[in-house]
Amino acid sequence: MTRTISIANVSGFYGDRAAAIGEMLAGPRVDYITGDYLAELTMLILGRDRLKDADLGYAKTFLRHLTPHLGLLAERGTKVVVNAGGLNPGGLAAAVEKAVAESGTDLKVGWVDGDDLLARSADLGVPNAVTANAYLGAFGIADCLAAGADIVITGRVTDASVILGPAIAEFGWQRTDFDALAGAVAAGHIIECGTQATGGNYAFFDRHPIEQLLHPGFPIAEIAADGSFAITKQPGTGGVVEVGTVTAQLLYEVTGQRYANPDVTLRLDSMTLAQDGPDRVTVSGVRGEAPSTTTKVATTTLGGFRNEIAFLLTGIDVERKAALLEAQLRDSLERSGGAPSDLQFRLARTDHPDAPTEAAASATLTAVAWDADPNRVGRAFSSAAVELALATYPGASPMAPPSSGGPYGVYQAVYVPNGDVPHRAHRPDGTVVDVAPPAVVQELPADPSQPGGDDPRPTGPTVRVPLGTVFGARSGDKGGSANVGVWAESDAAFEWLRSNLTEQALRELLPEAADLPVRRYELPNLKALNFVVEDLLGKGVAHGYRFDPQAKGVGEWLRGRYIDLPAGLLPAGHTTKEIA
Repeated sequence: MTRTISIANVSGFYGDRAAAIGEMLAGPRVDYITGDYLAELTMLILGRDRLKDADLGYAKTFLRHLTPHLGLLAERGTKVVVNAGGLNPGGLAAAVEKAVAESGTDLKVGWVDGDDLLARSADLGVPNAVTANAYLGAFGIADCLAAGADIVITGRVTDASVILGPAIAEFGWQRTDFDALAGAVAAGHIIECGTQATGGNYAFFDRHPIEQLLHPGFPIAEIAADGSFAITKQPGTGGVVEVGTVTAQLLYEVTGQRYANPDVTLRLDSMTLAQDGPDRVTVSGVRGEAPSTTTKVATTTLGGFRNEIAFLLTGIDVERKAALLEAQLRDSLERSGGAPSDLQFRLARTDHPDAPTEAAASATLTAVAWDADPNRVGRAFSSAAVELALATYPGASPMAPPSSGGPYGVYQAVYVPNGDVPHRAHRPDGTVVDVAPPAVVQELPADPSQPGGDDPRPTGPTVRVPLGTVFGARSGDKGGSANVGVWAESDAAFEWLRSNLTEQALRELLPEAADLPVRRYELPNLKALNFVVEDLLGKGVAHGYRFDPQAKGVGEWLRGRYIDLPAGLLPAGHTTKEIA
């Protein structure tokens, strides 16, 4: 029988479920517990922590969540790998070592650094950076584990690296074992976001009883020596693992057919998914290529200051009411000489005509201000808005009192030669080892956008229904851009999708993307398309540009748009009346 290792994930972000480690340990033994704590916005948060206290800069919650379980981890021999070290992996490693000593166990701690390039940020073209961190690979993690570490703390490694590192250590993979490495990267990408692989944020959640989704269990990847793997979860835990949940996560925050990582380039168009029993999906056929010649460095800067205030607009004449308030607020700020450099208004038409409740009759107008001067977006701005409450449209109601606002961040990615990025493994015995960059690399070719529409096919009778009646979607942020992955569940549905959901069709369905660059990629093996909408998020998540700043809901917006679908593609038992 082929040997496999079990690698669980218990954190998809800084702030994920506090009880997750304990829940994972309550089930059958797993070989490794991993956690992903870092995101673009998180790095800015940790950077601001570090500005206040140089000893901070790591995910403080991890230590609290880990400490109660040190004894059981030692007893079971389950190892832990997390990127919770953030901007200060050495500081968190020291704190973990102290907790280990106090627990009376003999667990050994290793840590990885080299990713923090803040001292060189000016040379990178970002002179005022708060953070500048390279995305390291997994071989430093593997070195620490091979040297006897039971717990490995890292800074900014790629999300999948915390899963790839244990597989390298267990199977002895070399730098050029690209297919095996790519398999573990795929497994890591699927489980890195925790319960998003087990029914969380799932387009077809309503196919399962609510009781099953109340408390989803965290995912487990069972990885074999050839890089093939299965995704599952602890028996008896909530949630669901099916081809759809795995497909959705594979499409999350990716671009084209290639998914670049520091150790290997994963071919997303290579793998095959199969349901292998309840809550178990097997993934095979994964192919990999050499990694890139360059390493991505994520930088964040404090771009200035931001504030917002929202008003309820109820009943009729919503757009005219919004226009009056906007004109009044702009005039008031100009009169005071305190107009911010950028002021935008967002009208969310959540109102319904002849509504039976006041909430259903109300829309929201949000004024958002940005400026380099905190005073121009502070109380002077929000107070000016509130002061209009008795002088503007009928029924005016601010949704919050005046506030002082706060700083916003700007995300920028730069790329440097691999050899310019340190990568150090701090072994449990205190030895520090430099991890060499990959020797076999390539200039990654740009996957060409595939606009679609070259192969129109007759569809027969159609029914006008929401796109999501047939198709699933998941969306997310990629810096200032958004990605939207859309998948079908049958070959016939995918052929319709591939022929009809073109770049232009997406722009028409999502008017906010009408004037933005859109790239489209086909993934027939997943029965999926992936779209990248450039600049949809402005300067990135921390800028707070959009109503949905991380693009988490864009996929569901797309699924909610009505379109003429072939009647033969509709799910069995659905009628036009039921769908509408």
